[in-house]
Amino acid sequence: MKHLFLTFAVLLAFTLPAHAQTYVDVNGLVCDFCAQSLKKVFSKEEAVEDIDVNLDTKVVTINFKDGLSLDDEMITKLVTDSGYNVEAIRHEE
Repeated sequence: MKHLFLTFAVLLAFTLPAHAQTYVDVNGLVCDFCAQSLKKVFSKEEAVEDIDVNLDTKVVTINFKDGLSLDDEMITKLVTDSGYNVEAIRHEE
């Protein structure tokens, strides 16, 4: 029974859809206020599950809900409307 459960758990882990992530290199992030500002803006978007702002690397990681995302144009608009510049956008499934 233990082996059956373990096998089922492994199969389930490989069949669940992965949450898509997008990494945005942002110029101008210098303080916690910057991070909180971007978190607030992105949290209003239905597609966004979670966002992490790393002030050391100046990278914003956006985690999307299953089957949802934002296009690069919208991501750039949200960042620039918040007063920052997008240097690069990278996507990962």
